[in-house]
Amino acid sequence: MTPRNLISYTRSIGFIDIPDMKYYYVFLFFVYIVSVLGNTAVMVIICLDHTLRTPKYIAVFNLAFADLVGSSAVVPKVFDTFQFDHRYIPYNDCFTFMFFCYTCLAMEPLNLVALAYDRLIAISFPLHYQVKVTHRFMFSLIASFWLLIISVALIAVALFTNLSFCKSVVINSYFCDYDLVQNLACNDFTLTWIVGCFLSVLILWFPLLFILSCYSYIGYALSKVAAVKERVKAFKTCTSHLTLVAIYFLPLMFTFALNAYIDANTRLINMSLSAVFPPMLNPFIYVLQTQEIKVSVKKLLKIRDQSKITVKKNSYISL
Repeated sequence: MTPRNLISYTRSIGFIDIPDMKYYYVFLFFVYIVSVLGNTAVMVIICLDHTLRTPKYIAVFNLAFADLVGSSAVVPKVFDTFQFDHRYIPYNDCFTFMFFCYTCLAMEPLNLVALAYDRLIAISFPLHYQVKVTHRFMFSLIASFWLLIISVALIAVALFTNLSFCKSVVINSYFCDYDLVQNLACNDFTLTWIVGCFLSVLILWFPLLFILSCYSYIGYALSKVAAVKERVKAFKTCTSHLTLVAIYFLPLMFTFALNAYIDANTRLINMSLSAVFPPMLNPFIYVLQTQEIKVSVKKLLKIRDQSKITVKKNSYISL
C-alpha cells in the first residue's frame, strides 16, 4: 500500500472527448464575472439604502455574499485547471479547495431556508412578524448556519487525513469532489462516507423538505383568504424566492434522479452549471422581481443624478 504522504498530487481530467471544450470554460468565466458584478451590486444597494436593512434583506445580503465567495472558490480554479491545463492539484490544496467549495455552496440552500421561514411568518402569521422575525433572530440564524456548515465541512475534510491512497489519483470531475476522492482510498472510509451522507442531507434534503413544508402551509393559509386579489398579492411576494429554489434544486434533482442513466460528461456539465448559474441569476431575480430593490435602485440613481446637478450648479456659482 502506498502511504498517503507519498500521494502529493490529485489529477482532475474533467470533461472527456468533447470538442472545443475551451469555449465552455470561457463561458463559465463570463458567468463568473457577471455573478461577481451582480452580487456585489446587491450587497452595495442593501448597504446604502437604510430602508432595506430588514431581517429579510439581511438574508438576501448573506445570500449574495455566499454566492460571491462560492463562485470565487470554484470558477477561477476551474478556469486555471482546464483552460491552462494545470490539471495536477497538490494534495493539501485539493482539500482546501474542497472545504471552501462545500462551505460556500452549502450556504445557498440554507439561506433559502431562512427566506422561506421569513415568507412563512410574513404571510401565515403577519401580526407576529415583527416579534418573531427580528434583526437579532435573523443574524443569529445566519450565524448558526455558518457555524454549522463550517464545522461539518472541517470535520469532513479532516477525516481524509486518515485515508491512504494507493490507487489512481485521477478523478473525473471539474473540482475535488468529496465522493470521488473518497472512493480512491484503499483503507476503510465508512466514517467519511457517513459524514458525507450527513453533509448531503444538510445541504440538499433538509432545506428542500423544509421549504416545501413552508410553502404547503403558505398555500393552506392563502386558501382561507376570501379575496382572490389578496391571495395573488401575497403570493407575488414569494415569486423571487420560489424562482431561486427552482433554479437551485431542479438541476440537482435531475442529476441525482438520473445519475445511473446519464454519462459522465452530462453529469459534470449539469453539476458545473448548478454551481455557477444560481449565483449569477440570483441578483437579477431579486432586482427584477422584488419591488423594494427596484425602488431602491431608482432612488439611489435619482440621488446620484441630483448630486451631479448640485455639483454643476456650485461650479457655475463659483465662476
